Amino acid sequence: MQGLERNIVKLLIEKSSQLSEIEMERYRRQLMLHGFTEEHQRKLKDSTALIAGIGGLGGTAAIYLAVAGIGKMVFAHYGNLTLSNMNRQILMRHDWIGGSRVEQAMRTIEEINPDVEVEVFNERTSEGNVERLLDGIQIALSARPNFRERRILNNACVNKKIPMVEAAMNGMEGYLFNVIPGITSCLNCLYPEDNPEWEELGFPVLGAVSGVLGCLMSIETIKLLTGYGKPLRSQMLVFNTLDLDFRKLNIKRDIQCRVCGNLN
Repeated sequence: MQGLERNIVKLLIEKSSQLSEIEMERYRRQLMLHGFTEEHQRKLKDSTALIAGIGGLGGTAAIYLAVAGIGKMVFAHYGNLTLSNMNRQILMRHDWIGGSRVEQAMRTIEEINPDVEVEVFNERTSEGNVERLLDGIQIALSARPNFRERRILNNACVNKKIPMVEAAMNGMEGYLFNVIPGITSCLNCLYPEDNPEWEELGFPVLGAVSGVLGCLMSIETIKLLTGYGKPLRSQMLVFNTLDLDFRKLNIKRDIQCRVCGNLN
């Protein structure tokens, strides 16, 4: 009987991973990428990502994960849409000002790719809800505009051994690195909690800069989920779009880190 149950589960998993004719046509151009196979596409379809912050970074990443064929996304972002959000939040619509950002984000994704499942939480990331937000998640994208929520997500991802894509921008500059628990540095290794907080709405944003960084977040997410390509490992990408200076810096894991130092 147990063998029969295992075979049924196996068949269900295989069935869920199959790509329909519509999906094969929708993703035909990316399946033309050298080395990118149907197996990579199925892995993406079977994955769920948490996007903590659905603004200029997270919103852009969400669009490109959706059109690439991720199976499910969970959006966590508290608050309603304001006019000042509109220079960078490309999931939003002018006639939705005053409404919930995550609700509008979900509607836009459903219009772009109805095959992608979206779950939303109109909440900040907190110690009280982070375990729930990460339930069933294979990867997290850290895109909140304050370090408190980023640290909470980082700590929970390290504890649950869930990879996290960390990115932030300020003005014309940005950074990006991957947290792979037990392998790479975590956020706390590089930015201890005693570092000063940035003011959540106090830094300048050119929408195109946050869009560039959001696109890069989606690319790293796809690579980490599917095994395609070479994601950043123990390196940070830093860039300044004012003069188009892009560099990769080596970053070391702190073996004394209070968050990830005891992981093997």
